[in-house]
Amino acid sequence: MVKQQSNDNNLHHVVIVGGGFGGLYAAQKLAKAPVKVTLIDKRNFHVFQPLLYQVATGGLSPADISSPLRALLSKNKNTEVLMGEVTEINPERQTVKLRYREIQYDSLIVATGVTQKYFNDSWEEKAPGLKTIENAIEMRRRVFIAFESAEKEPNPERRKDWLTFVLVGGGPAGVELAGALAELAHGTLKEDFRNIETSEAKIILLQSPQYILPAYPPHLSIKAQKSLEQLGVTVKTGVRVTDIKGQLVTYRQDGRLEQIRTRTVLWTAGMKASPVAKILADAAEAELDKAGRVMVEPDFHLAKYNNIFVIGDLAHYPDGKGGILPGIAPVAMQEGEYVARLISNGLQNRPLKPFKYRDWGNLAVIGKHQAVVDMGWLQLSGFLAWFVWLFIHVFYLLEFDNKLIVMVQWAWSYFTESKGARLITTPGQDPEITLEDDQETMIYQAVTLKAPNIS
Repeated sequence: MVKQQSNDNNLHHVVIVGGGFGGLYAAQKLAKAPVKVTLIDKRNFHVFQPLLYQVATGGLSPADISSPLRALLSKNKNTEVLMGEVTEINPERQTVKLRYREIQYDSLIVATGVTQKYFNDSWEEKAPGLKTIENAIEMRRRVFIAFESAEKEPNPERRKDWLTFVLVGGGPAGVELAGALAELAHGTLKEDFRNIETSEAKIILLQSPQYILPAYPPHLSIKAQKSLEQLGVTVKTGVRVTDIKGQLVTYRQDGRLEQIRTRTVLWTAGMKASPVAKILADAAEAELDKAGRVMVEPDFHLAKYNNIFVIGDLAHYPDGKGGILPGIAPVAMQEGEYVARLISNGLQNRPLKPFKYRDWGNLAVIGKHQAVVDMGWLQLSGFLAWFVWLFIHVFYLLEFDNKLIVMVQWAWSYFTESKGARLITTPGQDPEITLEDDQETMIYQAVTLKAPNIS
């Protein structure tokens, strides 16, 4: 039986592409506006990206940080949710095309975010990123496969390879992932295995700039690095990865090529715009920056089309200080709400003040009782920063049951050091990692390095 829909063909139709923070907050803000809303996303759920690293290390399950889009918007009677992928945008006809249908719009909001960027396209298969739930599950699979493989590996050298984890990228995601891995190896797993000492695991964080957390003041970055090192993480800054092949990660430091033997490489460095940016560039002559983000006007519309808006990580929006607004959740939330108000006010001929971002600061957690917080007027590190981080992340989770589950999980983990989501899942196949054999690795090593330095 098909539900009877109200006759809303005469309403202004707002199509939102992307169910992340920007798109979702725009849809929620339009709930009572005199418009018809259609939200389109490739997935049927919204994910709280700042906690993906906890899924990757078994601290939380995917459902703990995800919420079905239909459930989040079920009370918005003017909103339709469609699961699909936009393949074409026609600004002249004001249509977006999905694989199975075409949708007419009056206003279009694009909030499809960014994906992981690799220095070499072939590295994606060897070093999973951390932008989606699927990425986090794959990371989790590789992390726990490494410990399981080390447990049954009789060769001591190969066992070291399994117990060496290389993380590329020292931004918030990389720092939080490194800290969580260190706590996992040195705390949670230390009594679980019989043939290996998980505390002997080497966690190496490679960062190209001089400091980890480069967006933070240097003194907070230094404190964060010291906290990581106290957890047992080796931090190498001022290095650039040049190749990933076989069981070797090759990087350049101070003009020298060096290598690390490892079976597990995790990637948190760099980003690139989603493919929808290219669609806008081709169809609407949108200008893109070097990272592929869309250059927008002060109220987020495209230069040539004032009814197409780009928000969130996909938008290149000046911060008024010579840079651009960062790709973080609060930015996307505020931009989504602003564009929603802009459209609603425009229909009622009410002016709206120019957009001004309210910067609540940056937060990154390093481990138990260790975090850094930069709010400009207030800079914290240590236990108090860790407590602030906990409160804010629970606050931003969208559904009450998610807030409750995460608080209970964190409390249990705090007192027991247990992580209950340590699952190895590989749909449709046995849980294995197929890697190039040692012979190929040795040949590659001999070719790339005249005097190899193996860490």
